[in-house]
Amino acid sequence: MEKIRGKLIQIYDNLLSFFQKCIFFVLSVGAIPNHIAFIMDGNRRYTERCNLMEGAGHKVGFSALMSMLKYCYEFGVRYVTIYAFSIDNFKRSPEEVQSLMDLMLEKIEELMKEESIVNRYGVRVYFSGNLKLLSKPVRLAAERAMFATAKNAKAVLSICIAYTSTNEIVHAIQESCEEKWDEITVLNSSGAGYGLIRLGGNEQDERSHLIKLTDIERNMYMAVAPDPDIIIRTSGETRLSNFLLWQSASCYLYSPSVLWPEIGLRQFLWAILNFQRIQFYLDKKRKQL
Repeated sequence: MEKIRGKLIQIYDNLLSFFQKCIFFVLSVGAIPNHIAFIMDGNRRYTERCNLMEGAGHKVGFSALMSMLKYCYEFGVRYVTIYAFSIDNFKRSPEEVQSLMDLMLEKIEELMKEESIVNRYGVRVYFSGNLKLLSKPVRLAAERAMFATAKNAKAVLSICIAYTSTNEIVHAIQESCEEKWDEITVLNSSGAGYGLIRLGGNEQDERSHLIKLTDIERNMYMAVAPDPDIIIRTSGETRLSNFLLWQSASCYLYSPSVLWPEIGLRQFLWAILNFQRIQFYLDKKRKQL
């Protein structure tokens, strides 16, 4: 009986996989987003709604994340970004923060296993954010994961952890100022300095020492990926919650009503269809920026 049940499950899984491949093939005739970002909202509410133990919703949410990554990479999306942990989340109770850090450490270690999704699909992993705020075990695990996947080149997964967009922008400006100051200091020490330090420099010299947009964008945490084409936030919320504010000026925001652990193939397909429908408009807006 168990063998028959096992075969039936296998047949069902094969049919689902075939159905998914057919849908992806049809959708691939249209535009394929290069970068999809996820705000994984609703794990705690899912825990409360289902009367689960504290933290169980985040574990179910991790399974949902693995499914979304699988859909993205099989459909041909090269860049995926997830909002894993905001700097604001450190304001939660110490017990909850520690529980999330422990779960994060566990899941980061899973990413480095040979059979993990990142190795199966050749995904390079980046951890983006103010990593100095993380506990030492989590920070070291993140560094190991980035090193272990550094040779993967088929796709990219950016995990925003200890991240907010305002912190990212401030960080980028600070780094750009320090770089420019170091550049001017070197020029002056060699006798070739102009502009900001030496009085009497001409206007062209002064402009050459101004911080440019490219300087700031180069120092962003998210410089490892292009601007997102789609941001998906579950639980029906349309707020970005301090996530990719700099990069999301002309992307499609999709807000399904399901909580994050409940997200599935249907929501993914709907996001792709809506993106393809308005892609011409989004491209037009990008050219105007």
